[in-house]
Amino acid sequence: MKLRFAKEKFLDGLQQVQNVVSTRSTLPILSNVLIRAQKGGVTMTTTDLDVGVRCPIDAEVVREGAVTLPARRLFTIVRELAHSDVELDVDDKNVASIQSGGSHFKIVGLPEGDFPQLPKLSGAKSFTMEQKTLKDALKKTSYAMSNDETRFVLNGILLSLKDDKLVVVATDGRRLGLVELDMDLPKDTKGELLLPSKTVSEVQRLLKDKGSVTVHFTENQISFDMDGTLLVSKQVEGVYPNYRQVIPPEAKERISLERETFHQALRRASLLVSEKNNAVKLHFTKNNLAITANSPDVGESRESLAINYKGPEIAIGFNPAFLMDPLRNLENDEIFFELTDDLSPGVIKINAPFLYVIMPMRVG
Repeated sequence: MKLRFAKEKFLDGLQQVQNVVSTRSTLPILSNVLIRAQKGGVTMTTTDLDVGVRCPIDAEVVREGAVTLPARRLFTIVRELAHSDVELDVDDKNVASIQSGGSHFKIVGLPEGDFPQLPKLSGAKSFTMEQKTLKDALKKTSYAMSNDETRFVLNGILLSLKDDKLVVVATDGRRLGLVELDMDLPKDTKGELLLPSKTVSEVQRLLKDKGSVTVHFTENQISFDMDGTLLVSKQVEGVYPNYRQVIPPEAKERISLERETFHQALRRASLLVSEKNNAVKLHFTKNNLAITANSPDVGESRESLAINYKGPEIAIGFNPAFLMDPLRNLENDEIFFELTDDLSPGVIKINAPFLYVIMPMRVG
């Protein structure tokens, strides 16, 4: 195999795929990237056996062939080259020579035949949507995923397909993010797809603001085809909890807040929370919101915001990190905070199909 390519194009391709590469695998081949050169073009592929990514790269194919090379070492070498024009020549013993200007490297690779093939989703159902729409939905929800390994079903995101709607849900049991999208789904396309957290991270990284993505899925596999870049993943095995149960019925109070002002006030107030007292108190009175944190071993803070509020006095505590997560991932200037009383969950909404449920905390 022999290729000629521009350094930056090659690095772009490696960056697309190298995050999947396993750093602690007992199989050396899983630390490698498969580079395949054919008349139709050049592709790079990596996998950790749970998630696999393949993407096309711009390169001149001088001689067809395939090889697997250590992905991170290859990336480091190409990144450090002084010249833009690079030549990669692989011999029949899978030794790759890299030539660029006055630089010359040799890397020992492994044969293509040892590399695990990406699974083919035979009999899969599919649907297509805008990349930007899916990217936005994942951004608005993924921070609510659990990282508790004992609750593996919550260590990811649920994509629920039913009745021409796609519902994207993440929860860790203490808060829940949900986006509901109207979709023109193919007939009989329904199901509940559970994406592992690593897959969520990789899909978010690969999705762009333009173009479409086609999602193919079977009972235990899912793939995302993003204008030629393909990600294939196992699904999480298990049954996702009934997330509708935790969404409160219509709240008694709906308060309009300026998102960024509220976010910055929370951030300042939370500077004085501690591990023992990891809560801020929101005290709603007529036309005012006081945000306070009080940790006897640290100190106290207080922020006061003028708001349009005419309801009864409510004092309620929340984990400030959980409260700030949606605020930093939304772009709307205005949010709506819905409350019933000081013991019921709070709900954040916007003028779009999104909601965020957060459980209250006891505060003094």
